[in-house]
Amino acid sequence: MRRVLPLLRPAAAAAAVCALLTAAPASADAAGSASPSADTCWATHYGPQPPGALTASGELFDNNADTAATSLTRSPQLPFGTRVRVTNVANGASLVVRINDRGTFQQTPQEPKCLDLTDGAFSRLGGSLNPDAGHIVVTQEVLG
Repeated sequence: MRRVLPLLRPAAAAAAVCALLTAAPASADAAGSASPSADTCWATHYGPQPPGALTASGELFDNNADTAATSLTRSPQLPFGTRVRVTNVANGASLVVRINDRGTFQQTPQEPKCLDLTDGAFSRLGGSLNPDAGHIVVTQEVLG
């Protein structure tokens, strides 16, 4: 059974985790998209990185891989290796990324950033790198 996990503010994280363990499954439409009540956030992209750059997990950075960074301010943190289904709200495009990095970006009500995707993953979800749209609005589902 899959559940859509909302973005959590630090003060509500513990209560929300407990609620997720007892809550009914999130509803989905016939196409399998996330529930309309699911929280949304912004997915950004890395942009150019120097050759030989390493991720926080120690992997060699691959800007075409289906991987992502989560914010250091996220609570609770997603462990390295966690798979997350990311769905672009605008077009329904979806893919599974693996968390292998941490970002210093911060989620705020004005800029609700949740993931920093590789350029390849961002493009596959329909994000525009040229001209750079900056972010896409997504939902995220933690798969494990």
